[in-house]
Amino acid sequence: MQSRAAAPVGKVKPATALSRELLLIAGASLFVAICARFTLPLPFTPVPLTLQNFGVLLVGMALGSRRGFAALTLYLAEGAAGLPFFNPAGPGGIAQMLGPTGGYLLAYPFVAFVVGWILETGASTFFRALIAGIAAEILLFLSGISWLVALTHISWSRAAGFGLYPFLFAEVIKIMAAAAISRRLSAFKNPHRQSAHK
Repeated sequence: MQSRAAAPVGKVKPATALSRELLLIAGASLFVAICARFTLPLPFTPVPLTLQNFGVLLVGMALGSRRGFAALTLYLAEGAAGLPFFNPAGPGGIAQMLGPTGGYLLAYPFVAFVVGWILETGASTFFRALIAGIAAEILLFLSGISWLVALTHISWSRAAGFGLYPFLFAEVIKIMAAAAISRRLSAFKNPHRQSAHK
């Protein structure tokens, strides 16, 4: 009778772990959606100032490459389906993904993947998190500016004036904040490993 009782328990554990993973990914997509609500439209550019990409960086740093990619892919699917998950300065849904900020939105899963992958392949330190954030932001703004050029047929320098230069200072703060928070989360989850890297 003991062997019969033990068999179902072994089957429940993988299902529980899968449910936890799905909840984590769904929760991360919701977190980015909440960050997107903190948006400040700027009168001189179609690209608003928002906490959205801070959320993307933090999700990638905290969840890692694969789960971060999955969370941001889910986020795009939720926004495309019409849920109010994108920043409120845009029209929402597919129209927002095809609008001036579409290049940033479509890059989000890859940004989360890159920042997570860099942290997974080396020591879990604040400096490495900064490097990961910078690399991911380069990818983000390269995609966003390229999209602006293709969509509006303006020059690269003008696109950078719309989609990069006004945000540099804020992005430095976002990267530093995401790196600090993610390292605190890492220390909380793995105290022995974190102390070994100091």
